[in-house]
Amino acid sequence: MEDLLQVGVITTTHGVRGEVKVFPTTDDPARFKKLKNVILDTGKDRRDLEITGVKFFKNMVILKFKGLDNMNDVEKFRQAKLLVTRENAVELGEDEYFIADLIGLAAVSDEGEELGTVTDVLQTGANDVYVISKQGEAELLVPAIHDCVKEVAVREGKMVLHLLPGLR
Repeated sequence: MEDLLQVGVITTTHGVRGEVKVFPTTDDPARFKKLKNVILDTGKDRRDLEITGVKFFKNMVILKFKGLDNMNDVEKFRQAKLLVTRENAVELGEDEYFIADLIGLAAVSDEGEELGTVTDVLQTGANDVYVISKQGEAELLVPAIHDCVKEVAVREGKMVLHLLPGLR
């Protein structure tokens, strides 16, 4: 399991006072209102940042960080990821999982057949779709619905699926 979870990506600066526009990669952008700290991951290093201001504009979140007070301070953070620790992550309900925890799970059919590995989760309007990949075979797309997903055992590293007719 990942210790850090991504909640957004900085796209650009906003204004001249050190604010940044963030594309949220979380299901609930409003969570930024309660978030006090994030970890900035530039790809080269990580840095803890304290959030001092949150605004919303269209599908973006505008953040202000403590000690970064002009555009030049934040210009270098374009495309940087914003991460949170599991302690700062949102509470999950029953049968809810972080995508980062699902990627890499071994997918097995309820008949015992090894289907492959979960390599992606597509977020559609109705329900998520798990992408199952296996060397030498076409990707398998399985809807994340109760009829198909029989068990998710993150700690054991596996997911048990029932393949409805027509899914192959």
